[in-house]
Amino acid sequence: MKITYFKGKEPNFGDELNPWLWPKLIPDFFDDDEKTVFIGIGSILGQKTFKDDVKKIVFGAGFVPEYHSRPRITGPDWDVYFVRGPRTAKMLDISNDLGLGDPAILLRTLQEPQPHASSQTISFMPHWESMHRGNWTEACRLANIHLIDPRNSVERVLHEMQNSKMVIAEAMHGAITADALRIPWVPLLPLNHVHRGKWLDWADSLKIKLRWHRLWPSSLKEARLSVLRKAVTGSPFAGVLEKSLTYAAAHRLARLASVAPQLSADHEMNRVTDAMLGKVALLQKNFR
Repeated sequence: MKITYFKGKEPNFGDELNPWLWPKLIPDFFDDDEKTVFIGIGSILGQKTFKDDVKKIVFGAGFVPEYHSRPRITGPDWDVYFVRGPRTAKMLDISNDLGLGDPAILLRTLQEPQPHASSQTISFMPHWESMHRGNWTEACRLANIHLIDPRNSVERVLHEMQNSKMVIAEAMHGAITADALRIPWVPLLPLNHVHRGKWLDWADSLKIKLRWHRLWPSSLKEARLSVLRKAVTGSPFAGVLEKSLTYAAAHRLARLASVAPQLSADHEMNRVTDAMLGKVALLQKNFR
């Protein structure tokens, strides 16, 4: 059984959790046999075309209609253990009971939550696309906020999260991981609106009512001021406007550091974790 997940031009924490998490959670279970593929963490349903003669094991993946067309996951070659949330289940016309949650939650079975009382670090984890489009390294420096780059290794991201007393997250798996490790978090509306729906899918699985906050763009690219960008390109105003946006984004981050963070209820987290571990045991039983 081969682990399959989205691979972009650069590594992204949420996707890279797959080769890190699953072999640790289920040792000596996976291989490179593509006759059976394991579809775990990520919005990969509909993004990837699988051959008809391949056995597909869906283990927590999600579906985002803005990313791709609706897939058909019925028939003997599909085996759905659970999906990311009730919204994915509804869109794929499968049982609501299968909308269990994002499997990144299972990190908590491998990483002991750390006491955060001594930490004064407030961290910001942007979506990986924002690292390309924005000036977040400078904005975080100005705001005295620690930047967690989602393109870094899983180990480094986890270490930086464990050393944070709060995580401000534009990256959904920044919030999911913080929540699993019981680190308070602040949810931000992703600057790219197509990434917003999947947050609700995960949040519904844990009965979380998201208290969204807006993130201000840190660059002309993020502001999507295409007309203005063309008008100021090559002129002295381009640099001035770019710098002004970065300073405004830093001011916004500094304000967000003082808002009340969120955390799912302990009993909901325990409920979902236990249910997912039950699915892990069932998977091992079925394939051993």
